[in-house]
Amino acid sequence: MTTIAQPLARDTLPPPPATLAAAKARTRLIAIDALRGLVMLFMLVDHVRETFFLYMQVTDPVDATTTDPGLFFTRLLSTFCAPTFVALTGLSAYLYGQSHTKAELSKFLFTRGLFLLFLEVTVVGFAWPTQPLVFPPPNFWLQVIWAIGVSMIALAALIHLPRVAQVSLGLAIVCLHNLLDPITFAPGSPMFIPWALLHQREMFEIGGGLMAKTTYPVLPWIGLILLGYASGSWFGRGVEPSSRIRRLVQLGLGLIIGFVVLRYVNIYGDKPWFVGENPLRTVMSFLAMTKYPPSLLFLMPTVGVGCLLLALFEKYQDHAILPHLAYFGGAPMFFYILHLYALKLIYNVALAIYGPVKGTVFGVDNLSTVWLWVLILMPALYFPTRWFAGLKQRRRDIWWLKYL
Repeated sequence: MTTIAQPLARDTLPPPPATLAAAKARTRLIAIDALRGLVMLFMLVDHVRETFFLYMQVTDPVDATTTDPGLFFTRLLSTFCAPTFVALTGLSAYLYGQSHTKAELSKFLFTRGLFLLFLEVTVVGFAWPTQPLVFPPPNFWLQVIWAIGVSMIALAALIHLPRVAQVSLGLAIVCLHNLLDPITFAPGSPMFIPWALLHQREMFEIGGGLMAKTTYPVLPWIGLILLGYASGSWFGRGVEPSSRIRRLVQLGLGLIIGFVVLRYVNIYGDKPWFVGENPLRTVMSFLAMTKYPPSLLFLMPTVGVGCLLLALFEKYQDHAILPHLAYFGGAPMFFYILHLYALKLIYNVALAIYGPVKGTVFGVDNLSTVWLWVLILMPALYFPTRWFAGLKQRRRDIWWLKYL
C-alpha cells in the first residue's frame, strides 16, 4: 500500500530567513520603544507633581530628613527618566546608523541636536505652567531637551572614534566627573558660563536682562549617550536575543550591586548618606542622589534598572502591555510637548477658577490628587500619541517627522 505524503501545515513550516530577521528586529525595537514609553510615563508623574505640587519644592538631592516619604518616592520614580532616555538615544543612533553611512548619521545627529536646542528655548520653554506666554521669556531653563540636543551634537563627532575609544571616554566621563565637583567659577570669570553649561548648575545673564539657568549641565549626559551608542553592537543584526538578554541582565545587576557597595562605603560618587531617625529615613538618605548634574551613584542604579527592564521586555515580548507602551515611546517628542501643554492648560484653567490657593500658585492639598491626575492623563494622552506614532510609521516620506 502506497502512502501519500501529506503537505505540512503552513504554521509548521520554519519562517523564511528574511521574515525571521524582520521579526527579531521588530521584537528588539518594540522592547526599546516600550522602555522609552514606560519612562515617559514616569516623567508624566513627575511633571504632574511639579505642576500641582509646585508649592512643595524638593531639593537636589531630595532632603531625606524633612521630605514626606510619599513625595520622596514619587520624585524618586522620575530619576529613571533622563538616564534611560539619554542612553536609549545613543542606542537608537547606533541602530539608525546600521542603515545609513557614518556621514549621514553624523549629519542627522547634528541637525536633530540643533532642532532640540531650538525647541527647548521656544516651544518647550513656554510650556511650563508658570512661564508667561511672552517673547522673549524672562528666563530660559536649559533642561533635559537641551541636554539631549547638546549630547547629540557631541555624539555627531564622537561616532567617528573607534569603539574602544568611545567606551573608554564614556566611562571616564561618567565615572570620574564627580572629581570635578570642587571646581567652580564665579560670575565674571571667563570660564563661568562654559563651566555652567558643562558641569556647574548656575543661572547667568545672556544679554538684554534675559537669564538662563543650566538645570541640566551636559558633561555627564555626553558620557552616557556615548556609552549608549557604544552598546549598540549588542542590538545589531545577527545578535541572538538570548545573548543580548544575558548581557543586559549581567550589566544591570552589576550596576545595581556596584551602586550598593560604593554607596555603602560612602567615599565617592555623591553626597554622603546618613543614619536617620528611623529605618525609613535611613533608606531615603541612601537613595537620595544628585541629579543636576547626575552623579555616578545617580546613574548606576537608574541605568542598571533600565537594562533589567529592557531585558524583561524583550524576553516577554508577547505581553499585551508592550505595544501600548511602545506607542508612547514611538513618538517621544510629540508626547513630551503634548503633555506639557495639556498640563499648562489644566493649571491655568484651575488658577483662573480657584486662584493662587498655595501662596502665589495654584496647588492641590494631597499627593493622591497628583496620582489621580496621572491616571486621568495617561489614557487622554495615549490616543493622540498612538495616532502620531502610527503616522510616523506610515509616512516615512515626510522627512521632518523623524525629528519628532
